[in-house]
Amino acid sequence: MTAFDDLMAFQRQTEALSSVAERLGWDQETVMPRGAVEQRSEEMAAIETLLHERRTDPRLGEWLASAQPRSQTDARTIELIARDYGRASRIPARLATELARLTSLAQSVWADARAADAPDDFLPVLDQVLMLKREEAAALADGGDLYDALLDDYEPGMTGARIASLFDAMRPRLVALRENILGAENQPAALTGHFPQETQLRLARACATAFGYDWTRGRLDLAVHPFSSGCWQDSRITTRVVETDPFNCLYSTIHEVGHSSYELGIDDDYAFTPLGRGVSMGVHESQSRIYENQMGRGRAFSGWLFQRMSDAFGGLNIPDADAFHATVNRVTPGFIRTEADEVQYNLHIMLRFDLERDLISGRLDSEDLLEAWNARFLKDFGVAVDRPANGLLQDVHWAVGLFGYFPTYALGNVYAGCLHDSLRQAVPDLDTSLAQGDASPAVEWLRENIQRHGGALPPRQLMENATGQPITPEPLLTYLEIKFGEIYGL
Repeated sequence: MTAFDDLMAFQRQTEALSSVAERLGWDQETVMPRGAVEQRSEEMAAIETLLHERRTDPRLGEWLASAQPRSQTDARTIELIARDYGRASRIPARLATELARLTSLAQSVWADARAADAPDDFLPVLDQVLMLKREEAAALADGGDLYDALLDDYEPGMTGARIASLFDAMRPRLVALRENILGAENQPAALTGHFPQETQLRLARACATAFGYDWTRGRLDLAVHPFSSGCWQDSRITTRVVETDPFNCLYSTIHEVGHSSYELGIDDDYAFTPLGRGVSMGVHESQSRIYENQMGRGRAFSGWLFQRMSDAFGGLNIPDADAFHATVNRVTPGFIRTEADEVQYNLHIMLRFDLERDLISGRLDSEDLLEAWNARFLKDFGVAVDRPANGLLQDVHWAVGLFGYFPTYALGNVYAGCLHDSLRQAVPDLDTSLAQGDASPAVEWLRENIQRHGGALPPRQLMENATGQPITPEPLLTYLEIKFGEIYGL
């Protein structure tokens, strides 16, 4: 056994234990009895303690110093293990354990507070999470920017300053497009009616199948906040159902299929290694967003969906496929990020990005967050938040400590815009398949150019290899202006 062999054998067990921890999280958000929260928090703390011990084991340093790569793949694997080892070694074991315990509890507190519209029930535990995340950021930053240290967990190599610059470039065109749309004479009708849960879930499964979801290695469940979980041979998706709004369920499902397909599409040779998972959350979001938006909300696939929904629900108040396509892409000043149209979605992310940077830096305290959220939302969207569940309490991310995660959603949209350009050039007759409820030509292209690589390439290199061009917001913004210009007659 060489040092590299010892390193990989040890890492394989660590990756497997990490998968077990992820499965515990999936269980908590889907089927765990509500009364088991305290027990689960102790279980999560225990397994995080074990994982932290493994991630900081002194033998890792010895193996890393001696390991000799035999290929570029080996070299990239060593690079990623060394990165994780360096970051984990800066975090005290006490802090890692306490974060796991507290965020497991905070998730349940958030869910109850959201259901009761009670921010005062959530803000005290959020304050505790925030204090621990600031401590973690300080340990990782080593004197550098606290927010950048957290962001690097989700988008390696990215900084808050670069994200801010990207958002500054995007915001004027997004705001101008929104204003033109909301002032347009042609406004699509809303979908109305009652849409039973079981029928929605049958359609959701049909949509997942249309996008190539592998049911032998996945499943669909309900959650308060839709998410996907797992990798390799077990990647699960969730959705939620509102019986007056089937788009919530259907497009959440397609979105999560994009995430899950990325994990299931990674080369089997990378299983239980650092290469066997998505390379960044921005790249992950590029998959979920291109599935959901450029394909799922496109004219071809929405025409297929119109017929399926009409049959399933015994008719719709929308007269035809063209009108349905406009309804699917209807722009309204709504409160909920996950239900936002493509034009306004990134504006939701910009709001959260600014607030969480201020929270981590200490410029904003949790006790002032509700007021800050409501004031910023009114400024950005021109609508006053009607209740906390539609405002501060709508997202689970801060409850579970995911500070630095939000900007990767918008970065994923930018990546998806670039990928969509290249995909259309590579598969010019894609709409013929999408109109038949078959996304396989696009899925195969994405699997070949993005998904199979897992973590083998850094995010920007992976994207530039796939698209053959520098990554800029221009393709996304042009796509939005053309698409919504046609729908709204601009």
